[in-house]
Formats: sequence, C-alpha cells, structure tokens
Amino acid sequence: MLFRETLADELNKKTAEFEKFLFEYSADADAFLGALGTVEKLQINKIRNALSAAENVGCIPAGESSAGGFVVPFDRRWNNHEEARRWAAEKLDGRTTFAADGSQIYCGKETSVPVAAVQIGWFENPHDFDAQYEKKAKFELLTPADILKDQEEPMNPDIRVEAHRYLGEVKAVIEFLEKRAGWEDRGERMPVAFFDNPLLVPFSQKGLQKSFLEATLEMVETSRRTRVPVVGYVDRSFSRDILTMLGHFGGGIARETSLFDASLLRMRRADGRQVLERWGERTCFFYSARRGLDAFMDPATGRSTVGFTYLQTACDSTPARVDVPSWIFEAGLLEETIDAVRAECVIGLGYPYALETADATAVISTRDRELFFRALQEFAKRGKLNFSVSRKDASKGRRR
Repeated sequence: MLFRETLADELNKKTAEFEKFLFEYSADADAFLGALGTVEKLQINKIRNALSAAENVGCIPAGESSAGGFVVPFDRRWNNHEEARRWAAEKLDGRTTFAADGSQIYCGKETSVPVAAVQIGWFENPHDFDAQYEKKAKFELLTPADILKDQEEPMNPDIRVEAHRYLGEVKAVIEFLEKRAGWEDRGERMPVAFFDNPLLVPFSQKGLQKSFLEATLEMVETSRRTRVPVVGYVDRSFSRDILTMLGHFGGGIARETSLFDASLLRMRRADGRQVLERWGERTCFFYSARRGLDAFMDPATGRSTVGFTYLQTACDSTPARVDVPSWIFEAGLLEETIDAVRAECVIGLGYPYALETADATAVISTRDRELFFRALQEFAKRGKLNFSVSRKDASKGRRR
C-alpha cells in the first residue's frame, strides 16, 4: 500500500535533484543539437573523414542522395484516418508480412522443482482476400534437465528460459525468410518480416550469449541470401549511437548524458522545430559503428551488415528505432521496406499490427499461469512425483 503523504514528502525532499537533472538535460540537448546542425552542413565524405580516426563513432551516415540532409521527409498527408488506411492498404495489398513474438513462464520459486514453459506465436498475413492468414503458437515445456543442463558458467535458470524464448523467435523468423525466398522470380510483392527486438546487440562471444549472437547473425545472413527484409523494431529505444557520433563534432560534450538518440530526435531546435517533426519522417540510414559489434562487420567492405534508421510512427512520442540488414539499403529497397513499416503502424495505430497480433497470439495470461500450475499439480499427483506449489506464492496470487 502506497501512502500519499509519505510520497509527497519524498518528492518535496528531492526537488533540487530534479531541478539539477532537468537543467543538465536541457544543456546537453542544446549541445547535441548544435553538433547536429554542424553535421547537417557537411558533405558525407567530410563526415566520414572526421570519424575515420576515432575509436568508437557509434554510427556513420550512409549518404542517401535523396535525403536532403539528416532527415528524410515523408510528404504524404491525410485528412482523416480513413484516408491513411487506404494508403496503408495500397502499400500492403498482396505483400506478405510476418511477425513472431514469445512469452514464458518460469516456476523456480513457485514450485519445488524448476519448471518452465515457452510459447512462440507468429502471424503471417498475405494481405490478399483470396488467401488465408496464419496465426499460430507453439508451446514447449522445459523440464529441470532443459533448464539446468550444460551450464558453462554460473547463471540464473530464468536466463536459460529467456534464451529459449529468444532463439524460438529467431527460428520462426528464419523459417519465414526461407519460405519466401524467390519472391522476385515468382513476381510477388516484396515480403517483410518483423522482429520485436533490436538486431544490433553486443552479445558476448562465450557462454549462453554466444548462441544469441550466432542466431541473430544467421537471421541477418538468411535475410541477405533470400532477399527478404527483416526489420528489428524497437518501439522505445535507449541507444546512443547517434549521440556518440555527434560527440565527435560538438567539442566538449563527451561527458555522460541522460539523453538517448530517440529523445534528442524529438527535441526542438532554436527555431522551434523538432528534429523529427511529422508523422512518417525518418532519419537517414546509418551503418552501425558501435564498439563491441565486431561480429556484424563485413570484412570485404569494412562496413556493418546491419544499420538503422529512426522512424516517427506516432505524433506524440519518441520515434521508433528500425534496425535493418544493410543489404536492404544497398539494394535500393529501404524506402519500400520503411513504407511497409509505416503502413503496418497506420493499421496498428502507432505500432506495427503484425507485431501486435503476434504478441497477442504468444502471450501467456495470468489465467493461463493458473491453469499451468493446476495442470502441474494434477500431473505430479497422478505420477506421485512429490511435486508442490508454494503456498506463499499461491496466497500472493490470490491477494494481488
């Protein structure tokens, strides 16, 4: 139970700290916006030359000739949502989109032996009245042997469950990419897969995280080989790749900051305009150059196999980060891919409808958890396995 008077007293005591934070936050934003203004006036070769000697530059602009600077405009405007949905329908008509998501249950404290479950849901939509969409889920029970076996390093068992879920999501996306290979030869519209995670994550090269890295790299490579785009969609990103790059042009803004790329992109410049101001606008495409992501580097080109752009998908929030394999930009398919993302966000009211549906398919609800525990108890009783559910956790579940 939260006591309102105690909360009010605590907030009053911390007033000075909030004021200090907001002052520094505003000063940082002004400094980075100034650096952004400098970068926007430079030719791409001068930007690259300025960053070439630096150890960690975060990202490098790819140099989109049509971008007209840092921001790629989106000129379509509608009078109402019905018009927007018609535009989205045109962009998606006959285009197969796919999304996978997962959920999990780990019963390390609630049960006398570690038991877990992972459910992977997916949604494949051909956007064709004559074809059926596919909305399914795969449920898998993890026994103590699955959770505790082959541990190369000390770790919480729930991390292994999370890994099982992540790898299941990646596997579902890869299977879709393989299935849609050859779409150009068949004269089909370009399919797009959505992945509810960033593609660019500095996974460790050892232990369980190595499997995360290998699976992600395989997904990126499969996308390149099949020429089927995969989008790593991050609705609220806390990355600082653009800030790291701008720090090399700002002179004296290298100290730690509470800003993130997404928050900077919604800040107002001196003339009152936001960096990304209108729905559908995006930043130019950036090749990743973040420290710790060497596994994504292509030795043949010296560039990252994955890049990103920030896309404004709602009028009242920070932009989403969209990670995409670099081959999509290099093949001239980036704008078509981003249009598919925009269209899905129109239907999903600010969030890709494909991901929203996959999440709803995969989710394990509170009611599902109760059924799961009950089934475990009945199973243990039938098999005389001396298996029990904690009375404390059961009581907490009833009271909350």
